[in-house]
Amino acid sequence: MICNLSNSLRFAVGIFCLLLVAGCSQKPASSFLVPAGTNVQTFQVKGVITKLFSDNKSVEIRHEEVTNYMPAMTMAFDVKNPKEISGLKTNDSVAFRLSVTDTDSWIDQIKKVEGKKVESKSLTELPATNGFRFVPDVEPLQVGDPLPEYHLTNQFGQAISTSQFKGQALAITFIFTRCPLPNFCPRMTSNFEQVQSKLLASDSSTNWRLLTISFDPEFDTPAVLKSYAELHHADPTHWSFLTGAPADIRAMSDQFGQSFWKDETGAINHNLRTVVVDASGRIQKIFTGNNWTPDELIAALTEATRSKA
Repeated sequence: MICNLSNSLRFAVGIFCLLLVAGCSQKPASSFLVPAGTNVQTFQVKGVITKLFSDNKSVEIRHEEVTNYMPAMTMAFDVKNPKEISGLKTNDSVAFRLSVTDTDSWIDQIKKVEGKKVESKSLTELPATNGFRFVPDVEPLQVGDPLPEYHLTNQFGQAISTSQFKGQALAITFIFTRCPLPNFCPRMTSNFEQVQSKLLASDSSTNWRLLTISFDPEFDTPAVLKSYAELHHADPTHWSFLTGAPADIRAMSDQFGQSFWKDETGAINHNLRTVVVDASGRIQKIFTGNNWTPDELIAALTEATRSKA
């Protein structure tokens, strides 16, 4: 899953922090079955195909600004009808309809725009940003490896060390708060919210902790993360939202295979990783993408609590 960022868009429900952002280019699992009464927003969009995925169910498009929703960027979309991209190729200009619900998004009515290059200032007006992507000297972590000590800052501005959670099972995921498409970063947060709710309501062990780490520290300050945490009913005794020095976040994410970088427009691109660490401080499981369920994470966390520190 790859996500891009820029400009501004509101969280929701009166939260004062402005949000704006990105798309994602790992294929989300969408059924496209919209329950009756579901709120569906639709947008007419134009862009240029930059990648066709081998599963023939997703396509990456560099698109123009989607008015009143998100800026110009490059992102991958689920395709409702794979036949509509049959015969299309990289660099083709297309027009399409983007549909967004509270929990999903997809495109359809995809048509090649003949004899006209879809390009405008909106595709290039975002400033390029240098110096954001670098490769730290870290070794990738595998299942069974100990979790290194990392120093971060929580939503209350307090210094946090990963070593202080030894003895607790951890679930760690990486997001940035300005992500608008519901089946990407918002799904990670929604899944964590469901995990928290179910575990707090159960009679299972209480030695677990959820850590949501932002890879957008320039925007996701502790104050922003605090508002975001409150929006998602985070219990601070079990769920922390963390930021920190870019080098520390980069090193930690790289060790889990979590990549993020800014493209030439200044937009953030990223994949997704969610990691379970057992109570002894060792990596137990690494979930890739966005197709895992809250119940799967609960099962992994519950098992992780049984390890002896």
